[in-house]
Amino acid sequence: MSARSPRVLITGVSGQDGSYLAELLCAEGAEVHGTIRPPLDREPPNLAGVREQVVLHVAELSEPGSLGALVAELVPDEIYHLAAPAFVPESWRLPAATMREIAGSGAELLQAVRDHAPDTHVVIAASREIFGTAAPSPQDEATRTAPNTPYGVAKLAVHQLVALVREHDGLHASSAILYNHESPRRPAAFISHKVTRAAAAIKLGLQDELALGDLDAVRDWSAARDVVRGLRAMARATESADYVLASGVGHSVRQLVESAFGVVGIDPDAYVRVDERFVRPPEKSDPVGNPHKAREQLGWSATTSFDELMAEMVRADLAELEASADGLAPTRL
Repeated sequence: MSARSPRVLITGVSGQDGSYLAELLCAEGAEVHGTIRPPLDREPPNLAGVREQVVLHVAELSEPGSLGALVAELVPDEIYHLAAPAFVPESWRLPAATMREIAGSGAELLQAVRDHAPDTHVVIAASREIFGTAAPSPQDEATRTAPNTPYGVAKLAVHQLVALVREHDGLHASSAILYNHESPRRPAAFISHKVTRAAAAIKLGLQDELALGDLDAVRDWSAARDVVRGLRAMARATESADYVLASGVGHSVRQLVESAFGVVGIDPDAYVRVDERFVRPPEKSDPVGNPHKAREQLGWSATTSFDELMAEMVRADLAELEASADGLAPTRL
């Protein structure tokens, strides 16, 4: 790394992870560049606190050449490739687009680094979806991969490519195997935000019930702020490698509901019902990550507790809904 402040490129900078990472790196004095989807003149709400410090660039993952040209122009010290379709079920409807936007963009970025910026440290976001539903629990970096969604297949392709170029081309390239990680900036389509927002809305009398699927389904939930610290640690490590970034603790959807509703002092049994349309086939094992390698080699661990995370999200939803009811523009949707 050079002695000057590092130049950083974050793809998907306006999303949950990208915005928290941008805040972290701006606070350190980094020169932060980030990609967003067009139009460029819109103001991403997640970047409100650092908008004047982040240089935005338009890039479409499905448009060949856009990421590669940006890498060649900037020659960053660090790249965090976080942009990708994020809602796993949608990948069944658009498998071709999912492959282009995840595997294709990752391959283009790595090729551009090899050709134009070989000293750049690259971190690419993979997913626990690469393991599928039959892997033993907990999963670590050596767990057999067997994805069972188009999203998982696409993430596995770029995850494996990272390992190949690291060995073949000597790049400092790492793949972050990410488990569920949440924040008030999580889109409302995800179950964590669906639950916390419902708890807040029911408390305020704006919603009557919450329909969910399998309440016994387990996930490994951690805080997005913790995860981006792990991404930074991966980029700054002396040697590149792949890491599971997870809390290492599984919680059921029922526990998620109880924690979120407990923040507002409501008994969820009176409001929550199971809707069979949302019930998926049972998983053979719990998708829980083993973060031992990250803890031992990076000194990283998730520090925000599950209940602390739920409380933060519910309180943010309460504040937004109350502001909207008072006629103020909501801060996020």
